[in-house]
Amino acid sequence: MDVRYNQSLKDCNTFGVDVQARCVVRLDVKGSALSERGHEEVEQLLESGALRDAYVVVGKGSNILFTHDYDGTVIMLESSGKQELHVVDADGCRYVTVGAKCLTDDVVAYCVEHGCFGIENLSAIPGTIGAAVVQNVGAYGVEIGDVVERVEAVDLKKGTVCALRAEDCRFGYRTSLFKQCNGQYLITSITLRLKPSFQPVLTYKALAERVSGEQHADMTALGMRDVITQIRWQKLPRPEQYGSAGSFFKNPVVSDEVVEQLLSKYTDMPLYAGNKLSAGWLIDKAGWKGRSRGRVGVWPQQALVLYNRGSCTGTEVVDLAMAITEDVYSKFNVSLEPEVIIL
Repeated sequence: MDVRYNQSLKDCNTFGVDVQARCVVRLDVKGSALSERGHEEVEQLLESGALRDAYVVVGKGSNILFTHDYDGTVIMLESSGKQELHVVDADGCRYVTVGAKCLTDDVVAYCVEHGCFGIENLSAIPGTIGAAVVQNVGAYGVEIGDVVERVEAVDLKKGTVCALRAEDCRFGYRTSLFKQCNGQYLITSITLRLKPSFQPVLTYKALAERVSGEQHADMTALGMRDVITQIRWQKLPRPEQYGSAGSFFKNPVVSDEVVEQLLSKYTDMPLYAGNKLSAGWLIDKAGWKGRSRGRVGVWPQQALVLYNRGSCTGTEVVDLAMAITEDVYSKFNVSLEPEVIIL
């Protein structure tokens, strides 16, 4: 267990906000779960009393925004040796077990290359697979919760290792048991339930149009992955250029009455199943796309993305988000909620 005090978190969050944590603990991970030494380190962590006060579990920090120095413990998983992925065939499915520290896009690439299909639409998503499960990350008609079979984690309150089936994980729109319980669980490995044959998911309109337009009559999983990667980087800032957390807001779900009122005025308004609206469309329609306030801006190609224009603080990001939220509500009577975890 590596314990350090008064550490900068600038490289531990994709917004690139420069704050410090009182304590940063890195735990050893080997293969697809905690190593034997890692279990010992968890016991040491629990016995040390470091978790008696505030603490947070962080992967790559791709969906978190720090607004001030963190007066508590930040827990991170460190890779010890190569992160292995294990594939088992059973019941007509391919079960892939992977360590929580693995990057989501690396997992998708591995699965496509090894004939395990069902998560191609999650290509080019930043962050770790463990964090993706916490957030129930989704893109282009697929959510990670759709394919989770099992999650292994350490219950930091009880000090025990537990295994949870998908139905125990409380997956919902950009949420899960792990997010709702606010750091109680440290995910160590995930088993995905995938398919041995490729079946493209084209429920997302823009993706279906792109695939059709490019005349991919014989679309492969690799081809799908390439198309989605191209779409994402045409719309989103490159991480090496600008800090962001990807989509900052959730797509709001509204009542039938609100849908009827908005469609009567905006006939071109996107509408998804379950009365889900496009937050990006609302923000764009409110006139925020491409605008900036000081060192924070709204990405010109995707209104859902707030980005660091240079050395911004977390408070500046929150101030811009609040201004957008208030403006959207005043114009459309629709409340926006952040997808990003704000600390």
